[in-house]
Order: sequence, then structure tokens, then C-alpha cells
Amino acid sequence: MLTRHTFQAFRNISGPPKKSVELPKYDLVIVGGGIVGCATARQLLIEKPNLKIALIEKEKELAVHQSGHNSGVIHAGIYYTPGSLKAKLCVEGLDLSYKFFDEEKIPYKKTGKLIVAVEPEEVPRLDALFTRAQTNGCRDIEMIDPKRITEIEPHCRGLKALWSPHTGIVDWGYVTKKFGEDFEKRGGKIYTSYPLEKIEDNLKDSNYPIRISSDPSFAEFETKNLITCAGLQSDRVAALSGCSMDPKIVPFRGEYLLLKPEKRHLVKTNIYPVPDPRFPFLGVHFTPRMNGDIWLGPNAVLAYKREGYSYFSISPSDLLESLSYSGMQKLVKKHFTFGIKELYRGIWIAAQVKQLQRFIPELKYSDVTRGPSGVRAQAMDSAGNLVDDFVFDSGTGKLSSLIMHVRNAPSPAATSSLAIAKMITSEAVNRFKL
Repeated sequence: MLTRHTFQAFRNISGPPKKSVELPKYDLVIVGGGIVGCATARQLLIEKPNLKIALIEKEKELAVHQSGHNSGVIHAGIYYTPGSLKAKLCVEGLDLSYKFFDEEKIPYKKTGKLIVAVEPEEVPRLDALFTRAQTNGCRDIEMIDPKRITEIEPHCRGLKALWSPHTGIVDWGYVTKKFGEDFEKRGGKIYTSYPLEKIEDNLKDSNYPIRISSDPSFAEFETKNLITCAGLQSDRVAALSGCSMDPKIVPFRGEYLLLKPEKRHLVKTNIYPVPDPRFPFLGVHFTPRMNGDIWLGPNAVLAYKREGYSYFSISPSDLLESLSYSGMQKLVKKHFTFGIKELYRGIWIAAQVKQLQRFIPELKYSDVTRGPSGVRAQAMDSAGNLVDDFVFDSGTGKLSSLIMHVRNAPSPAATSSLAIAKMITSEAVNRFKL
């Protein structure tokens, strides 16, 4: 049903425009058919319905990469640094998301989430996380004891946990396509199979000073303003208008296991670990899915291709670019042992199961199979630090005042997408004088 609905909803999406005498002209072009790009396009037409806006996407459909390859969790905003955009936009985005789902009758489930301390040394960090959640304005977060943990999740064991009742799950790929559908209904135009290759000045035409182009057989666009939300390609797209390559996108693949159908009764809610500040990534968790699957994981290993979802998906140029980057070399040096363990857990399922057994002791190696994977667009600076918050850039030069690049939109970008769209729209209206 979902596949048929999605196809029918998007049967009028255009492919790349062919060359003609008259170039397509727009008030604004948005690059990137992921959830941030589609939410932003929609929001711009909600606030400025008279604008002529196009969205271009290099793949054949929307939400092909991060927006369609994620855990599907609707986050509450617990983990994020107080005062950061990440925290603010997530808390706001959660409420906006549920409102949109209800209005559009999009299926979702409020499964809740447990963040479980299983070792004594994790308890103080959990207490600090509770304070952080309260500071961030997360609603109805409770600190609970072992008895309450088992009431919520009978097979889970822990010393103490945070319970987040408003955390949920949804199919974010489907949500992205609904944003796109609403954008088109409001008069927007979507062009798929249009990989952006050039951003050039067209200053001889003061009305449409930006020209963007792709394959020579496709039409060029002329536009007054440009916003890019290019995810895994965001640094490369920003460089087309003269921006620095820093922060660089380094792709990390997360590999999940699947709980066998006869063992799905072991997990009812999201079960997450207490973050360990010594390590760059969160660690394994349990995630129910809308189709009934239970995902377990992920690990985090360097992807051999920007959009490479398996060990056999390799781009020598992408891999060399990642490994030769000074920031990546410093990260490897700092977290070499952690990286080897993540790689080991990806190859040997039993090692990943051992980590999961800390939360559900009765889980067995025979209960799981290999599952899907996703690739995370991890922004990294030249010092080897993972860029943990949103980054926006315009670069320098003649066109800088007319362009906005979303350089980094980290998880929970899906949950935050409607709030991000409002923020980008507000900035665009002021900056571009729309």
C-alpha cells in the first residue's frame, strides 16, 4: 500500500528538463531532495506562496539516501547540548512533526524510549543526562528504577533508566515524500535525475544572477537565489560556489542486525545506551520499526564510498579523499582502538550481540540476522573533531549574498526538519529580501 501510494503521489514529478531556447527561471532553487530540502521548499511556499520555486534532486526519486536510510526514530531532544541549535530544533521539531503526522494521517507510533544504565559508572552520566533533558525542555521525562524498567520493557535489565514517553517511530522516507507532495500542490516544481555540476554567475541578467547546470543535454536554470541541502554531498556542492571544503563530509556506515520474527516479543520500545564521552558515536541500541521489524545496532565504520551501503560498494576516489584528510587521520589516531572494535563487531555478529546482551541478557546469537545499513554524512573539521551542530555557509564572492548552503544537518535532522525549515525560511526571507 505504501509503495503504491508513494508512486501515485509522485507520478507527476518531472525528470531533468531538456535544453530549450528559453531557460527555466525561478525566484529560488533548492538543491537536495532529502527531508531538509523538501521541508524547506514546502515551508517557503507556505510563507511566500507567490514565489516560483524549484527543487532539484540527483536521484530518480526523493529520500534515496539519509532520509530513507535511518532508524526511523522521532527523537525527544535528550542527548543534545543545552542551548545548541540541535537541542532547540529537536524539541520544537518533535511537536511540529506529530502535528503534521496527525493532519496528514501519516502512520506513526509513540513507542517511547528507555535510556538504560547497566553499569554503576554509567549512573552519574545518566543523572547528568536527566538534568540536560530538563534544561532542554523535553516533556515528561522520568528517572525510573529497575522495577519500572521491567514494567515498561519486561526483558530489559538495568540499574536505572530515563523514560521518554514522547519518543516515537515513523517512516521518514515516506514523510519526506509527503513534504514533496505538499510542495508541489502549492505550486512548486520538482526535477529528479538532475545532478548539480556547476554554479555560475549570470550577473549580466540582474534579475536572475545565478545559473546552475548539470549534464550538457539538460537545461540550465537561472535563479535569483539558491539554497543547498545536499547531505552526503554538501561540502562538494558548497565548493561549487567557492566555499571552503571545511567542514568535510566523511561518510560513516552504520550496520544493523535484525531480530528474527519469532523473537520480536523481546523488544517493545526503543532501548538506548548512556553515552560514553570517551567515544565519538553513541553505541548499539534497539529500535522497533513501523513494519514490525526490530533493528539492533548500529556499529559505525568508515564507508568506502559517499553513498556506499555495503563493504563491496567502493569508490577509490571517495576512500582516498576520506583517508587523506588531516581531520580523519587525527580522528583515527585518537580513536584507533574504538574503530577496530567497531569494524570487528561489523564482521563478527557475535561481538555485536554481546553488546546488546548488556540490556537484554536472554538475547542469543541465533536470534538475529544481518540487516540493513545506512550512511551518515559526518561533518568533520581539520583538527579531527566531529562537528556536532548545524553549519550554514555562503562562501565569498559575487554570489555569496544570494546563496545559502546547509553544510551540516546532523541527526536528529529528520525530527527537527520542520523546525529547521522554519529557521532556514526566516533566514532566507531576510537575507534574500523575498
